[in-house]
Amino acid sequence: MPDTTKYLTKEKYDELEKELTVLKTVRRKEVAQNLEYARSLGDLSENAEYQEARELQATIEDRIASIENTLKTAEIVREAHGDVVTMGSTVSVEKAGAKGVQKFKIVGSDEVNTLEGKISNASPLGSVLMGKRKGDSVSVKTPKGDTKYKIVSVE
Repeated sequence: MPDTTKYLTKEKYDELEKELTVLKTVRRKEVAQNLEYARSLGDLSENAEYQEARELQATIEDRIASIENTLKTAEIVREAHGDVVTMGSTVSVEKAGAKGVQKFKIVGSDEVNTLEGKISNASPLGSVLMGKRKGDSVSVKTPKGDTKYKIVSVE
């Protein structure tokens, strides 16, 4: 049976709770008002406003269900402390043959944002970094072959 646990930082968990509250209170009311207005326009079979409001309602309800499921199966990741790479760790690595250091935060798949340097613990790089320490070297299989990294620091 696959692991359905969603790993989230406290910040992401709080962000999702806030979004859920807005969707359930504000957005649902807005859509209900839009539906009421669209119904007042008459024939629902050829009423574009009504169809649009129904689609928006479905989108909002899908998002609510998705967030509720995520929060129900979430495990909050504590900020990592120590010298071993775990969920929540910020890891600086040096790519073999490249100059400079890249910094990544190891997060759950729902928080991945490569522009912010957040990579999943299940990603090719994230998975090989897990459990390693400063000074360790890792190898990641890529379509272009293996890429080697050296861990410079773990925060």
